Amino acid sequence: MTGLRGYFHPKTATGASSLVPSPPWRYSGDLLTVEYRTDPARVRELLPEPLELADDDPGAVALIWADWQSCSTSGQELLDPVRAQYKEAFAVVRCRFRGRTYSRCVHIWVDKDFAIARGLHQGYPKKLGSIHQTRPHPYGPAPRIEAGARFGATLASADRRLAQAVVTLREPSGSGGFVNAHPMAHHRWLPSIEKGKGLALDELIESGAASFEGGRAWVGDAELELFEAPTEELARLEVREPIAAYYRQVGVVWD
Repeated sequence: MTGLRGYFHPKTATGASSLVPSPPWRYSGDLLTVEYRTDPARVRELLPEPLELADDDPGAVALIWADWQSCSTSGQELLDPVRAQYKEAFAVVRCRFRGRTYSRCVHIWVDKDFAIARGLHQGYPKKLGSIHQTRPHPYGPAPRIEAGARFGATLASADRRLAQAVVTLREPSGSGGFVNAHPMAHHRWLPSIEKGKGLALDELIESGAASFEGGRAWVGDAELELFEAPTEELARLEVREPIAAYYRQVGVVWD
């Protein structure tokens, strides 16, 4: 690799073709979060050893839609929006490791290749999907961020709808939910290229934002539906009891 540049594939003489730039990565986003309870056994089956179920509310799940703009330190991607804008939807549960509680992303879909590559590097199990959510706006028919505002969100992959939600805001909240409020416990896995050699990379890591800022969070109620699909298992995290729904605008840095 002598003389080749780039943080990620493809590496070239200049590095300009690299799918993702070097960290830090900066994000601005609108998040819709729907929290509910499922069968704790369905959460447990997604936790590899040595991770265990959280002691408190072990069946809690957060299904989160995010409309992101992201960039490197220079911010140049923001002026070439196709390189900055993407959407994702992801399911988060909580787990326990050595007496501490962590959040863990167990399913996630994004709609851009650079987001997939960046996520696999971080330990997120990202796949390609189609994600949409209502955007707020101070004029016209779009909802304002206020009591009674209604936001829709959909998730599909491989031509199958996996989830849909309608969130109705009720009042300001002191938080954006509790399921995704911990450091992340992720695995970075890569199978060996040599048959029978298992994993070439096998790391259990803790990660989180290097910095965070956020607007006022709003809490409300959600109507959430999950759907079966031939090659997806989100519906196994069936909705048994709704908890709450949240809306918040945030800015984070990952480094």
